[in-house]
Amino acid sequence: MTTKFLLLAAVGAFIFVGNAVPAMAGHTGDPGEPGNAGNGKAVYGETCVFCHGKKGKGEIPGVPDLTKKKGPLVKTDAELFRNISDGFESPGSAMAMPARGGNPDLTESDIHDVVAYMREAFQKR
Repeated sequence: MTTKFLLLAAVGAFIFVGNAVPAMAGHTGDPGEPGNAGNGKAVYGETCVFCHGKKGKGEIPGVPDLTKKKGPLVKTDAELFRNISDGFESPGSAMAMPARGGNPDLTESDIHDVVAYMREAFQKR
């Protein structure tokens, strides 16, 4: 077998196995129910981390620091949900966050879960 064939087979197996992993249970959709921070961490790591960074401090100029005491996490869950769902541009920022963080596959449940994770991981108490 050629090296090229083996590489393609390995990549195909990785994609198949990765897609076969079941999703973690998330938010059920009830607005009064808190999101699942465990699932939110996974979603954050797949979508939000590229701009907001692993530590929530922002990786790109103009991206708000989620860890600031008077930062974005002072908003209500409903406001954060709307900002993530619809997109948002922070005052003074040269760049807006696209709707659903640029990931059209994010569900409402995923967004509730991300809000729960951000609060758990980054909100100053």
